[in-house]
Order: sequence, then C-alpha cells, then structure tokens
Amino acid sequence: MKTPYQILLSVALVGAAAVVVALELRSGSPEVATQEEGGHDHAAMTAGSGSMQPVVLDEEAARRIGVAMATVQRQVLSSELRSVGTVAYDETRLAAVNPKIEGWVETLHVDFTGAPVVRGEPLMAVYSPALVTAQEELILAARVAAEAEGERARASADEMLAAARRRLSYWDVPDEEIQRIEAAGVPDRTMTLNAPATGVVVEKNVVEGDRIMPGRVVYRIADLSLVWIEAEVYEKDLSRVGLGQHAVVTFEAYPGRRYDALVTYVHPTVSLQSRTARVRLEVPNPGEELKPGMYAQLTFHALPTPPTLVVPRSAVVATGQRTLVFVSEGGALVPREVVPGRTAGRMMEILEGVEEGERIVSSAAFLIDAESNLGTMTGDASGGEGMDMSAPGRDSAAGAVDHSAHND
Repeated sequence: MKTPYQILLSVALVGAAAVVVALELRSGSPEVATQEEGGHDHAAMTAGSGSMQPVVLDEEAARRIGVAMATVQRQVLSSELRSVGTVAYDETRLAAVNPKIEGWVETLHVDFTGAPVVRGEPLMAVYSPALVTAQEELILAARVAAEAEGERARASADEMLAAARRRLSYWDVPDEEIQRIEAAGVPDRTMTLNAPATGVVVEKNVVEGDRIMPGRVVYRIADLSLVWIEAEVYEKDLSRVGLGQHAVVTFEAYPGRRYDALVTYVHPTVSLQSRTARVRLEVPNPGEELKPGMYAQLTFHALPTPPTLVVPRSAVVATGQRTLVFVSEGGALVPREVVPGRTAGRMMEILEGVEEGERIVSSAAFLIDAESNLGTMTGDASGGEGMDMSAPGRDSAAGAVDHSAHND
C-alpha cells in the first residue's frame, strides 16, 4: 500500500506532466486570440466557463497532440441496458395443498421435494374419523331417500342427501368420489388427496404417520412452464425500462442460447442500500430447463426515444464543478459549458450548450482544457486574454485532424 507521501508525489507528477504538455503547446510568441462576432449566441454558457480562455493552435501543434474534430449531430441515442437477475417461481402459478380435515397420513404417494406431479394425481391417503362419519351419513341419507314414500317424506330425504353431499364436497372430496361412495354403500377408511395443479413439488411438510390439522400446508406445487426473472436496475436507468419491453436473457448453464423475456412489472420502490429497483420479467419455460435460483444476464432492448443532440464522449471534459466542450469559433477553440444527458457507447447526449452542426474538439480535449486554464493564469499576468499558437492569418481549428466519421 502506498504511503501518504507516495500518493502526494504521484498527484504532483501528474499535475506537472499536464503543465509541461500545455507549455509545449505554448512554445510560440504570445498574442491576443481573437474571436469572430456573430453566429450563435452562447454568451450565457461561455460566461459560465469562468475565466477560461480560448485556445488557438496551428496545424502542426494540433497534429502533435492528436487533436481531432467532430460535428454536433442530432440522432436517436439508442443503447443497450445490461443487468443481472435470478430465476424465480411465478407466484401466480403456485398451488398449496391444505387439507380441511383432521386426520393421520397412512400412505404418502409423493414423498420427496422436486417430484413432478400431474393435476389429479394422488398425493396421500388420510384416515379421518370425521370423514368416515360423514360418509356414513351420506350412505344413510341415500338409503332413506330411496325408500321414502309420499311427497313430503321424499322432499325431506332429498334435502338430507343434498346436505350430506355438500358436507363432503366442502372437504374437497371430488363429486365422482361422492357418487362412488353412494353406489357402493360402504364408507372408505381413508380419503385420497389429489394434486390441485400440474408442476413440481417445491415444498413438502409431511411424512407417513403424521397427524395433519386443518390449515396446515403439506405441499406446495409450482408450475415451471413459465418463470420469472427478478432483475436489478440502477436508479439512473429506470427511465429506460418499461412495461412490455423485451430483453434477451442468457444463462451460464446454456452457453450460446438466448431466451426472450418480457417486462411485466417494475417495483415501485428503490433500495436505499444498493440504489437499484427490481424489475420482473416473464420467460416461457416449456422444457423446464430454467431452474429457480439460476443466475441470469439480461440485455434490455432500448425503448424508442426522439432524436437528440449527441457528441463523442471523448469531447466532454468534466472538471468536477462543470462540464465543458471546446467549440471551434472564428479559428479559436472556445470552452463552452454544457449540460450532459444520457450516454450510449461512445456517444453522449447534450441537453444544453451546443447546437446542431457546430464543430467541437473530439480528441485531446483534456489537453486543450489544460492549455485554456494555463492561458488564464499567464494571460492575467501579462494583461492578455489568451495565447495564440497559430501562424498569422491561419484558421488553426480547420487544420485539426477531422475524425468525426470515426466518432459518429
């Protein structure tokens, strides 16, 4: 680990290097840099640049430090938003097996977590004294209804039979099972609980011989034919994510395979610790290849946005207190304070400070910034406004290398 002395020495060396480069740019004789009047009025933005002075470079100096120029353009700033997430159950496709009777588990047909089940498949056989009593009442009511004579007697017997059937149906006994008990005339000692949905057992809270009570969840079954992906998106990127947006999802378990996901929900809160918000996406999973808990990498398709002013990111100089670009005006490179917006790859949106078609420095802008600041110090000492390194009568900004095509 570096000592405080070494850290201060490193900072001093970096600052000295910047001054040396700036002094090299100023190796010619000083003269006042002039700026043509007219054109666009950016007085307010230029005034915001403090006492920084315009810089004039001749063609040789511009080439030596690698100055390149670019044009402010208006275009759609489309970008990819990347995030990470994990696979989770679709909560709307979870089913709980919760018996409504008290009893004892005599046979467990599905006896491990992760077992696949089909709707209607037997899960367990339960012995319940209350259920046996209800079956006997059903059989008796069916017999009375069959033997009743007279209209009033038959109506009363039919009501008793209907009540006995309803009691069993309220305990989730299937209608076909009730009809079978009536026809057989003999009660079953146990009742079979069937799977309410097709899926995978993700929770099992019972073993053979257990006593179960009403309200106890003995199984949870998840349908994995559709899964969720819970992704984390930084607060600054939330405006770029919306309902109905598509994303490409990849998994380490299946290299080279891409899955299409759809944004279905954006959580209304942001984490105070991570400054991220959760975004939920749905992914079809017919083969059940995607397992809850798997790590996912996401690339969101950009939402459509209107065209905006953009410049190369390398053209923007952030000083900590303000953000600048250097605009070519009348043969000089004039510092202009701007308001930056979104970034996409090598391009940055500019909300205020420049206009479409203006020429700006796109490379070596930090050196120009150092020259402008140094010009302020030396210019103030000599009573001038800046330092002119161009040959008399030459438009040095035009002599800079134009790499705008490469920066677009």
